[in-house]
Amino acid sequence: MEKETTIFGIRAVIEAIKSGENIDKIFLQKGLRGELFTELEHLLNKERLNSSYVPVEKLNRLSKKNHQGVIAQIAPITFHDIEELVTSVIESGKVPLFLLLDQLSDVRNFGAIVRTAECTGVSGIIIQKKGGAPVNGDAIKTSAGAIFKIPICKVDHIKDAVFHMQASGIKVIAATEKTDNTVYDISFKEPCAIIMGSEGKGINPSVIKVSDERAKLPLMGAIESLNVSVACGAFLYEAIRQRR
Repeated sequence: MEKETTIFGIRAVIEAIKSGENIDKIFLQKGLRGELFTELEHLLNKERLNSSYVPVEKLNRLSKKNHQGVIAQIAPITFHDIEELVTSVIESGKVPLFLLLDQLSDVRNFGAIVRTAECTGVSGIIIQKKGGAPVNGDAIKTSAGAIFKIPICKVDHIKDAVFHMQASGIKVIAATEKTDNTVYDISFKEPCAIIMGSEGKGINPSVIKVSDERAKLPLMGAIESLNVSVACGAFLYEAIRQRR
């Protein structure tokens, strides 16, 4: 069942943060000023919450009510703790296959990836707290409800997830064109985690640098890149092919 809630108003959002609500993203009106707004900004930085500054027109589309320049979206799911998730997957006896999304911003791509991940038996998806697509009703719709069936974790930075995977004996593979290795040159048979980058910039170079292996998809046409959700599907099904 979908459970998405929108909170509007500066004081209401401040109290929601302080009470520990599972806030997914906060939209702030550009140019907003005032003592209460400053308090909210300090709180956002302290809690490292996902936020963005937008024109008032966008806020008016999100809510017809008196939003005071601030709207927060409550996530319709409960996020998992990465350490607990990795431990439980390893202890289950299954060969781990994790997916790390480095600031992927398009909610439809995110939903499509979640759907494919659920279909391919991915152990869990790790996203970054800031800069990524919101986990909202559009993500639920695009995922065909798969978002409720696969564990999703949030971390401060994707590198935190990379280091935790490596410390847990899980190989980290970056999907990037900056390599000579294709996806078919890499072994997915052992415990592994695949990193997919954002639509425009790909994986952050600092994240690529700490990954264990890099792999790309061979492209035969004139277009130099694939949609990230399509590329992710190709990587996941190569992993499934090797493990069968």
